[in-house]
Amino acid sequence: MTRICLNTAYLAPISYYYELFNCEYIEIDAWGYYIKQTYRNRCNIIAANGIMPLSIPVEKPTTGKCPTRDIRISSHDNWQHLHWNAIVSAYSSTPFFEYYQDDFFPFYKNNAAGKFLFDFNESLRETICSLLGINPDITYSPEYKTVFEPDETDFREAIHPKHPVDTGFVAQPYYQVFADRHGFIPDMSIIDLLFNTGPEALLTLQR
Repeated sequence: MTRICLNTAYLAPISYYYELFNCEYIEIDAWGYYIKQTYRNRCNIIAANGIMPLSIPVEKPTTGKCPTRDIRISSHDNWQHLHWNAIVSAYSSTPFFEYYQDDFFPFYKNNAAGKFLFDFNESLRETICSLLGINPDITYSPEYKTVFEPDETDFREAIHPKHPVDTGFVAQPYYQVFADRHGFIPDMSIIDLLFNTGPEALLTLQR
């Protein structure tokens, strides 16, 4: 497999970045209808009490169906402050949090209300790819894609928080700071891998 299509995702899971690292060409869909309770606006981190979901609130579209690229971020619930506090609480004791925190803090300090969710996600993804040391060949779909070439695979709904990953991805264990309480928890947000293992995160993606 060399070409895949993915949705945009907020602090996407490790399986998502595995595809970014291992696939030759990636097309990110900007035109598919926005769907709630997907990785488009949510991620899962590991806190002291176990898995903690974080969701970005979005403004309700004026029409029933709206392309993801047109979804704007809401100011509801002071979510940036809450997300950053949750991330600090979960990962401040990890080996590499201090090393990477300054790269992530601006996303939670600068007011994101009214900005497009797609742009926010992609800026985060670019930062994370840079920290991982990967440079995926990414294009953005000019329209909603329904026809795929023989060497292309549609993974837009294959990586989803509500069902097992359907891409062939197999989670590789790595050090997690709360493993003594919860055991190893697979396929969390990429920041779980990054904060816990630092530069060795790339080795996990290679495996």
